[in-house]
Amino acid sequence: MATPQVLHTVAEMTALRERLTSEGKTLALVPTMGALHEGHLALVTRARELADVVVVSIFVNPLQFGAGEDFDRYPRTLETDVVALADHAEFVFAPDVDEVYPDRVGGASVPVQSAGPVGETFEGASRPGHFDGVLTVVARLFDIVKPDVVVFGQKDAQQVFLVRSMIEKMALPIRFEVLETIREADGLALSSRNRYLNEEERTAALALPHALLAAAREAHHANAGAVREVGRSVFENYPLVRLDYLDLVDPTNFQSVSDDYQGPATVVVAAVVGTTRLIDTENLERLHA
Repeated sequence: MATPQVLHTVAEMTALRERLTSEGKTLALVPTMGALHEGHLALVTRARELADVVVVSIFVNPLQFGAGEDFDRYPRTLETDVVALADHAEFVFAPDVDEVYPDRVGGASVPVQSAGPVGETFEGASRPGHFDGVLTVVARLFDIVKPDVVVFGQKDAQQVFLVRSMIEKMALPIRFEVLETIREADGLALSSRNRYLNEEERTAALALPHALLAAAREAHHANAGAVREVGRSVFENYPLVRLDYLDLVDPTNFQSVSDDYQGPATVVVAAVVGTTRLIDTENLERLHA
């Protein structure tokens, strides 16, 4: 493979999908907002194992950014991203906003896909409407691209839960694949927003993986309440970091678990380092009462 072909319009993407269908080929989609890093490339590598052709979408979705968030400064690096995808993906779908949301033309509103009650907790509580925007763009991409397989990263566990739930609710014929979080050597989860961090903030950001590690260790011999407290206490050692939340949720419903809960759990954490919001997650095999 060489440099991927870039498609900018729905018409181009539709024509590709129709051609692949006529050839009996399967298509995997890796949705991104660009500013690609090794974590994204790992998703693309997995997608190549699951389908004949890989499409990487690059679209900074305005609907998932709230007032005062970093939509305007979010890195837009299409040319660099396309080069990074050489020998990884055959196609890049990089549409303009009016291609994805034609209803916005003339100021009309976009029909929004509701994330429901789960979308109002954790990230949704701190970023109202965020997951409505995420599900709206994902549903739109599914409708345009019509993938056989989609690949997401586990780092945003709430997003993963909501997208999986939407696929199931809509009975979409899509295989949903989730890849484990890719990390730097020191444990920091790869993120496009890491580039916002200065050297001091980059060191302070290790509070997130350190808290997850402390929680995972505590889970071997303590209940959910103790695991939560141990994870949260790590942030006391990082004055540059403001903890938003650290909690344990039941992966079957994404609800916070009780102190005496027994079973698998997911630790979710979000914090602001300087002016940069970071999230992370860790799956726990089993908690003990």
